Amino acid sequence: MKKKRRKTGHQLPETEGIFTAASSGGFGFVERSGQETIFIPAQKTGKAITGDRVTVRITARNGKRNLGPVGEIVRILSRGRQYVVGELLPGRLLRALDEHFNGNVKITGSVRGIRIGDWIKVRLLDCGGKFTEALRGEIVEKYGETGSVAADLKAVASEFDLPAPYSEADNRAAARLAPMKIKRENLRKLFTVTVDPDDAKDFDDAISISDGKTAGTVQLGVHIADVAAWVKPRGKWDRKAAERGFSAYLPGMFLPMLPAALTAQISLRRGAVCPVHSLLFTIRESTGKILSVRRLHAEIQVNKRLTYDAVQNFIEHPRIRPLHWTEEERVNILRLIRLVCRMRRRRENLEHPLSIETREIRAVCDSTTLTPTGLKENFSREAEQLVEECMLAANSAVAEELLQRSVPGIFRVHAEPQEAKLDDFSRMMHTEFHTATGNLTSRMECENFLRNLPDDPRKPVILSNFLRSLPRALYDAEPALHYGLGKYRYCHFTSPIRRYPDLLVHRQLWALDTKGKLISGKNLQEEAMRCSKLEERNDNAYFAANDRMKLHYLYQQAREDLETPKVYESVISRVMSAGLLISIAELGLFGFLPAEKLMRGETRFNHKSRRFHASRGHVQYKCGDILYVALDSLDFVRGRAVFRPVQ
Repeated sequence: MKKKRRKTGHQLPETEGIFTAASSGGFGFVERSGQETIFIPAQKTGKAITGDRVTVRITARNGKRNLGPVGEIVRILSRGRQYVVGELLPGRLLRALDEHFNGNVKITGSVRGIRIGDWIKVRLLDCGGKFTEALRGEIVEKYGETGSVAADLKAVASEFDLPAPYSEADNRAAARLAPMKIKRENLRKLFTVTVDPDDAKDFDDAISISDGKTAGTVQLGVHIADVAAWVKPRGKWDRKAAERGFSAYLPGMFLPMLPAALTAQISLRRGAVCPVHSLLFTIRESTGKILSVRRLHAEIQVNKRLTYDAVQNFIEHPRIRPLHWTEEERVNILRLIRLVCRMRRRRENLEHPLSIETREIRAVCDSTTLTPTGLKENFSREAEQLVEECMLAANSAVAEELLQRSVPGIFRVHAEPQEAKLDDFSRMMHTEFHTATGNLTSRMECENFLRNLPDDPRKPVILSNFLRSLPRALYDAEPALHYGLGKYRYCHFTSPIRRYPDLLVHRQLWALDTKGKLISGKNLQEEAMRCSKLEERNDNAYFAANDRMKLHYLYQQAREDLETPKVYESVISRVMSAGLLISIAELGLFGFLPAEKLMRGETRFNHKSRRFHASRGHVQYKCGDILYVALDSLDFVRGRAVFRPVQ
């Protein structure tokens, strides 16, 4: 009889966590609560998909570039998702919309009435206790043909599990709500304005300005819709708002956190007497220094509804009084602008917030047909910064009060980036952009680097890479550093119509003011973690929908310009063996340029230098280079555009 061989050697440690696949490359990461993230190489992910709870065997304590432990997945304990949305392929396969989803799903059961290329939703089937077999699923819903605007939006909403719109019955019921009573001060005589985008869906904040009580001071009022007066804790609308977490803004689709009929009642409308939760700041007018602040419940009456465009135009031409503005309105708005500029300058000198000037390109859709009609660039001008500064002051003041009065709250935190990730970014900037970043772990040097970025097509690429080296901002029941703002005490208070964490902060203050029961810190921590996940879900849904609507816009442009395809200026953002990832600032879109489409004969990829070398002309293709490209093809499922170079 053979003896069993005794196992020798060191047993590698195992641990559990949640797996997240990368969007390309096949590798992934396992997150563990309160511990370092584990890197999983592409060949070691097993058959895990994003969200799975897995057992990982750690194979190296510190991987390349000191980025933490490396491991391999040895068991899948439970699936993180039950449904997958994607395109039906020949051979009864589903190709997932989610770019983090590696591999296809084999369809079992009937596919009657569904054509190749249709959007479908499948329920994943049990593939055995160890999930070692190929993924299988059965169709539970279809949305229409991929490349159809309406079907694409439905597929995105379903993939990210966005809640269904409120029904007409919901809106009728919500319209009958009345606010709860609380003692309010009468602030109707204050000069008060709202400043919002042209297409704003709700109006939850207003600003007032008036003389202070002492010489040389001014009173700045920040007035927020008192949503806690309308939405009772643990009531129907609170549960529905909590489920949503945030209003979802997708091109061609708006899914509000609260019913539209209720939002209309709560919104701060011009001429209406509106219940608000206010902060009145006493500020030294010559310096912008905040001397004191008082929080109160009040009633206001908005004098004027302004748009960002109108305010920006006035900032640029202050001597010209806009049409429909009285002289009193012009004087008050000019005073407000000058005061807030001083406040902003003072805050920046004290707190050194990071100067990250991102420009977002948003697809604009027809409200009836949903057809993309154009692209709109959103960026922060002086008008947007005016409102932002007032909201920052209010959020900071509320966070300060919560802490001073020992009231449990939800705070906005943004952790410092890992030094290794900043080192990687600095190395990339040096090798690819020939730019020295300085020591980015020093806040002053980091701020100086960002302030002096080149104002050319490379800037969005550099900023995009820098932002990828930073962690996401999150919600937490404990205050901590907000790295981007340079603040240690900060919360969200100013948007309770569209953000549930803000509503919870309002509710805590309502309980404080009425001697009601406060939500415990433990429960708020659970809410903070849940809302952080919902916020990330909404962000990802927006990006997925926005990219696909841009593809529809490109498709329309290509059909109109068959003879003379439009040429775009692009910057190489990443070089891979398969081709180039390019950034097109005009579209706010990353596209792909396959290696086989590069010109000048054969190309050779150098893995060490991360460059392509052409056989003719001694041409190199490297990160940071500018290329002129034209559209080649579109992939509506993964939301990708393929380009080709042009002379």
